[in-house]
Amino acid sequence: MFCFRLQLAAVCQIVFAFVLLVPAWAQQAAHKTQASHTANEQGWSAEWEPAKLVNGSPVIFRVTAPRELKEIKGSFLGQELLFRSSASCHCWYVFAGVSLSTKPGTYTLHVEGKSYLVPVAAAAYPSSTLKVAPEFVEPPKETLARIEADQATKKSVFASVSAVEAPHWSGRFQPPAEAEVSGVFGSARVFNGVKKSQHEGLDFRVTTGTPVAATNNGTVLLARPLYFEGNCVMIDHGQGLITLYLHLSEFKVKEGDAVEKGQIVGLSGGTGRATAPHLHFAVRWRGEYLDPRTLLELRPPEN
Repeated sequence: MFCFRLQLAAVCQIVFAFVLLVPAWAQQAAHKTQASHTANEQGWSAEWEPAKLVNGSPVIFRVTAPRELKEIKGSFLGQELLFRSSASCHCWYVFAGVSLSTKPGTYTLHVEGKSYLVPVAAAAYPSSTLKVAPEFVEPPKETLARIEADQATKKSVFASVSAVEAPHWSGRFQPPAEAEVSGVFGSARVFNGVKKSQHEGLDFRVTTGTPVAATNNGTVLLARPLYFEGNCVMIDHGQGLITLYLHLSEFKVKEGDAVEKGQIVGLSGGTGRATAPHLHFAVRWRGEYLDPRTLLELRPPEN
C-alpha cells in the first residue's frame, strides 16, 4: 500500500507539471500561427481566406497598413497582385489562386517589401467514372476541325483577358443555381473507361431550363456553342478572373454584355459532353482552374 501511494504521488506530480506547461505550449503555438500573418514592420499585417490553402484553391488576401497609401502591390506564386481598398474592413484585399499543380510547401506572399509565409497543403481529390456518347471520348474525324476551331477560340478569348484591369466584381460570389452538387472539382474523370483529365469545375444537378445566374458583376466574354462545353457563357470579372457556365440549353446574354450579380445568363441543359442535363460551373484565374466551391465560400470585404 505504501509503494502504491508513492507511485500515485509521483504520477500526480508529473500530471501537475504537464498542466503547468500546457499554457506556455499553447501560447507558443498561437504565436507561431500569428507570426505567419504578421510582418516585421509594426502596423503591417496580412491574413488570408481560407486559412488552410490547398492546391486548386482560390484565396482572398487582406492587408492592413499603418498609414494612408494610394496603392498596394504584391506578388504570390509568381503572379503580380494589385490590392484594392475597402472602407468596410479598413484594409486592402486582392483575389489570387493556388494552381492544381502547386506542390505542398510554404510559399511567400510579398507585399510592399514585406514577406508573409503561406503554407499550402495537398488536397485529396476523388475519382469519378462517367458514361458519355462515344463521339465525346474519341471524336469522329469530321469533328476534329471544329474542335480545333473551338480550341483556337478559347485560346483567343483567354488571351484577351487583362490581369491588371480593374476588378468588376464586388462582395461575395453567389451560386449560379440553387441545386445539389453532383460533381466536385479536382476529381479524376474517367469517360467510358478512359481517363481524360481532372474535373475543372463544379456540377449542379439541375433539370433542363433552370435559370443560370451570373455569380458576380462582369462582362460577357463568350456566349456560343462549343463541341465539348456545349452552349457556353464566359464572364470576365477583372484582373484575370473568369467564371464559365457550360452545357446550357439557351443563352440569355450576348458577347460584350455587362452583367450584374444574379442576372440570368442562360438556361441549363445537356449540350456538349454531358451525361445528363446539369450545369457545369468553372472558375479560371490567369490560366488556372480553381475550386468553385471555395470561391462561393469566400467572404471578400465590401467596397
